[in-house]
Amino acid sequence: MHLEDHLGDILRKARLAANVPAETVANAAGLATHELTALETSGNVASGINLTALAQILGLAPAKLQAIAKGWLPAPPDLGAWRELRPVATTRDGNTVNCYLVWDEVTREAALFDTGWDAAPLLQLMVDNGLELKHLFLTHTHEDHIAALEPLRARFPKLRLHTSAASAPPQHRLRGHDCIQLGSLRITNRDAVGHAEDGVIYVVGNWTEDAPAVAVIGDTIFAGSLATGFVSWDGLKQKVREQIFSLPPETLLCPGHGPLTTVAEEKAHNPFF
Repeated sequence: MHLEDHLGDILRKARLAANVPAETVANAAGLATHELTALETSGNVASGINLTALAQILGLAPAKLQAIAKGWLPAPPDLGAWRELRPVATTRDGNTVNCYLVWDEVTREAALFDTGWDAAPLLQLMVDNGLELKHLFLTHTHEDHIAALEPLRARFPKLRLHTSAASAPPQHRLRGHDCIQLGSLRITNRDAVGHAEDGVIYVVGNWTEDAPAVAVIGDTIFAGSLATGFVSWDGLKQKVREQIFSLPPETLLCPGHGPLTTVAEEKAHNPFF
């Protein structure tokens, strides 16, 4: 297991979010500009680099950044607590993206969160488990999250689509705090504009055996990092605080890229917060 963003990615994103010139950041850490560029590109920390100074000028938490540099990873969750949850990762051109399938154990009705690049592993998973796909929830409409949409709709023509994309027909548009029942499971949504204009977080609750809620968070935070704030860096961070960190600490976080994590892990270890 490895993080979606290495140390250099985190520093680069923090520099862009803070709108600080590379020369200023390099000087604060006692680096030449080309050395900072090399660090951001590779994530490899040379001896003598002042990570505390870097963290302070970039608005990162120094101790958390140090932990990332030393190899921190979130504790792998025991997915046995959520027997009807399956993460599926697909890759194209070096970009690996996660989507998530959940279902009701009794009815075998399923919901998918994003599609990833390729429908084939999802279709096989549904055949293997005798599932009927009823709902498709989109966290946002960037290509890597919707690339397999048409093959899935062809296979399940009655599939109900849920999105906040402004271009979507009205019958597919989410309303704030809609509640969808999938057998015993309860799916609600939370606004998460920041990475994308149509960003949405979905919370799945009512798991059997009192398993914690699951939040499918798309491109908001990744384990130990932050997504790119294409719409607004500050807005994205505010949505994380309001919509993710307000969930119970044990909530399982299912990001669009990288390993699964929890609210507690990210509060304790994400250097952007």
